Amino acid sequence: MFIAESVFLLPNGTFVVELLVVLVILYFATTKILPPLNKALEARQEKIRTSLEAADAAKAEAQAAGDERAQLLNEARNQGRSIVADAQATADQIKADQGERGQAEYDRKVGAAANEVNAIRQRAIDEASARIGEVVFELVAKIVGREVDQSSHQDLIREAVAALNTEAQKGAGR
Repeated sequence: MFIAESVFLLPNGTFVVELLVVLVILYFATTKILPPLNKALEARQEKIRTSLEAADAAKAEAQAAGDERAQLLNEARNQGRSIVADAQATADQIKADQGERGQAEYDRKVGAAANEVNAIRQRAIDEASARIGEVVFELVAKIVGREVDQSSHQDLIREAVAALNTEAQKGAGR
């Protein structure tokens, strides 16, 4: 028996007790300790999975919001360009209208001034024509040295005044 007791590979009483203790500990661990640990691990996995899904959803939502923001920004830029183009067109139209009004006013004033100049010229010619007859008679009276009868030479005076008027109008027409 001595030899059998010294071989450690042969089971003895302590081995059986140790084996029973290990089996009890394994049973106790698998039935009492591992189920709550597995539940905690599964809960943790579920929490991580839902957090990842929420992060993916938030990322997708942020991407959609970014796309929408970019689209709105592009629409606002296009609308701004349209407003600027409309304002420029309106300004150009107003400028053109004002230019036309200014030209019309200029033409009206130049025409009125030309008419006024013509009227003043005609009055001056008429006054000079009326006065020229008197001056001619006075000059002839001084040159001839006697009184000239204006009524008897009225036809000559009228012809001379008409000739002067014609020459004055030719000079004004140039």
